[in-house]
Amino acid sequence: MQQFDTVILGGGPGGLAVAYGLHAQGQRVAVVEKDLWGGTCPNRGCDPKKILMAAVEAQARSATLQSHGLNGVPQLDWPALMAKKRAYTSMIPGGTESGLKSAEIAHFHAAARFNADGSVQAGKDQLKATNVVIATGQAPRLPHIAGQEWLRTSNDFLDLDHLPDDVTFMGAGYVGVELATIANAAGRQVHLVHHSDRPLRAFDADLVQDLMSRLKAAGIDVQLMTDIVKVEPDGDEYRVTTKSGASWTTGMVFASAGRLPVIADLGLDQVNVATTTHGITVNDHLQTTNPHIFAIGDVVDRPQPKLTPVAGYEGRYVVTALTATDAVDPIHYPAIPSVVYGKSQLAQIGVTPEQAQRDSQTYRVNDLDLTHWFSYQRIEDPKARIKVVIERASGRIVGAAVLSMEAEQVINYLAFVIQQKLDSVAINQSILAYPTLASDLTYFN
Repeated sequence: MQQFDTVILGGGPGGLAVAYGLHAQGQRVAVVEKDLWGGTCPNRGCDPKKILMAAVEAQARSATLQSHGLNGVPQLDWPALMAKKRAYTSMIPGGTESGLKSAEIAHFHAAARFNADGSVQAGKDQLKATNVVIATGQAPRLPHIAGQEWLRTSNDFLDLDHLPDDVTFMGAGYVGVELATIANAAGRQVHLVHHSDRPLRAFDADLVQDLMSRLKAAGIDVQLMTDIVKVEPDGDEYRVTTKSGASWTTGMVFASAGRLPVIADLGLDQVNVATTTHGITVNDHLQTTNPHIFAIGDVVDRPQPKLTPVAGYEGRYVVTALTATDAVDPIHYPAIPSVVYGKSQLAQIGVTPEQAQRDSQTYRVNDLDLTHWFSYQRIEDPKARIKVVIERASGRIVGAAVLSMEAEQVINYLAFVIQQKLDSVAINQSILAYPTLASDLTYFN
């Protein structure tokens, strides 16, 4: 049995933040990873998706400027785009493991499972530690339908040699909307099926409706209030049947409705760690129901968005919690920006417009059509809109929802404004480059 101060289950961004942080504090740590070193985000998640999306965004910018200085819309070259993606992702596992080796951090490429005595079984190796941190993340969920075995996931989409002429996505959440946008930009016929009339439920309903309208205008077959109930082979393709009775043939069907915490084979019952269907239960110090076992990242059942930066933030908090000589305060999350990427980006942070409307005595909402503001007019953004939530007592911006081709940049500027608690006076005292998205901040209050 090998002895460590802390064992980390999961070699993704959250787990690695813990490993390197504790190692720097002199702890003897070990990392156990059963899949790809580096985790989901850089291997088959946010990073490769954003590489593909770069071409989509460039195509969209070009399309809006036709007859406004540009002629000809570039077409996506799928094999070349996939080659660029693979040039990046192929280096991640080896580079991550090399980093651990160089730092002399013990690491095991094996499935992990708790033993009854609290030790961790990593393949043939048995690891004992004072504390364990679980950072195993999530994996795509396959719905239980007839023909489940024919379904693909986002993992498959992001590594396709060939993208069929017709593709179908089950679920219009982050994953479904983003992958549908990529496939549509690549010139494919796309079907996006969602079980309710409210896709992207965490985001502002008005802006989601605007986004769905744009997807439809781009040629995506958006079907709401129905479910796919059956998938079966039909020659070289698949026949899809929905609950409403619609049926069509398609080249591939991707399950894009949600993800599940990777906890099934960890043996958590052996060490009295409580879970829900949404993940591991933790307190405000990220401790599980076993005080010597912590959990961070997407595997945790918590209201905060399941995003890579959140996992890293929690990892750094756990490092402090495990090395501080005095008791540490409960974890406090800053305002967290969320973005649905695409030709038009949907972003949100802080207090939502819906929350503000329910508490109108505390907040007011500025609903601004930005389409004809110079920053958006110059790029011919077809419709740009922002809802800014302002705290009445202080006059500070405390939240926002944005739909535009520039939303990812705007929401990060607002993240800084909110985190620093800047009011309109403080913002106006800054001299910002003009005309830019940053200089628009002075008009949001």
